Amino acid sequence: MLEEIKALLGFTDTDRDPQLMTIMRLVQQRLCSLLGTDEVPAALAYIVTEVTVLRFNRIGSEGMSSHNVEGESITYQATDDFAAFANDIEAWKEAHAGDVSRKVRFI
Repeated sequence: MLEEIKALLGFTDTDRDPQLMTIMRLVQQRLCSLLGTDEVPAALAYIVTEVTVLRFNRIGSEGMSSHNVEGESITYQATDDFAAFANDIEAWKEAHAGDVSRKVRFI
């Protein structure tokens, strides 16, 4: 998965690997939380790739919703990086409702 992410970002070196691995790990944890699973299902692994790229591209611009410089305008997704995948996540959860064990965590 790391090589796929690097290819999408146009990286060939290993300089950013630790940073990408950290982002990828956090994205996987969040997706597992949304799914109620311990592992990301293979069918939804593409979400980890795409959200990791989104988050990497936003480094240094966290919290901004838009950016304008000399006529160039960039607008960032304002809230949830997983919003674009909500339908896929819900469809997977419905299809696997009996497979996922519910866990209660006390903090």
